[in-house]
Amino acid sequence: MKEKILHGATDLFLTYGFKSVTMDDIANHLGMSKKTIYQHYDNKTKLIEATTMHLFEFISNGINCIIDLKKNPIEEIYSIKQFVMKHLKNEKSSPQYQLQKYYPRIFKTLKEKQFCVMQDCVTDNLNRGVHLGLYRKDIHVDFISRIYFNAMLVIKDKDLFPEDKFSMPMLMNNYIEYHLRGICTPKGLEILNNYINSNQS
Repeated sequence: MKEKILHGATDLFLTYGFKSVTMDDIANHLGMSKKTIYQHYDNKTKLIEATTMHLFEFISNGINCIIDLKKNPIEEIYSIKQFVMKHLKNEKSSPQYQLQKYYPRIFKTLKEKQFCVMQDCVTDNLNRGVHLGLYRKDIHVDFISRIYFNAMLVIKDKDLFPEDKFSMPMLMNNYIEYHLRGICTPKGLEILNNYINSNQS
């Protein structure tokens, strides 16, 4: 039952946002009483905390599986982006932004966990790219990995990038291309251009 509540709440939060979804909404969605939910989760904040950590673990495991495929670093970045966007439903409800605004303590914990995972993932990607001659040898790996992580948070700021002007898929695609064009060698740029051209819809 606890797993059913967790999965159902996660689906609603990602679709409509942490702020707008009520415990009544979750109960109705799952066809159960609020009392049943409260038997497993004391309040909405506890449920949000559980769903964010559950989703974090799921996404982290998925990223690790993609990394294990040992794709070229440029393709790997896009594969991770596609996986994350698929399971965050293109972030239509701006979950991370709402979390930061309305549940800052949970957001802080999540951000720290995300940084640890992303730092390892991006650092490995950068080092492999340099080794394969796809990224420039003179890049500062630690600097770029930190900039990459923080810029990913910034593009989710709906005050800076309002939804009526910037969709999340557009922001992600433009940011990844911006990131890669800044570090790629001519060999890397050729792979990047081929990838972009072959994946344009």
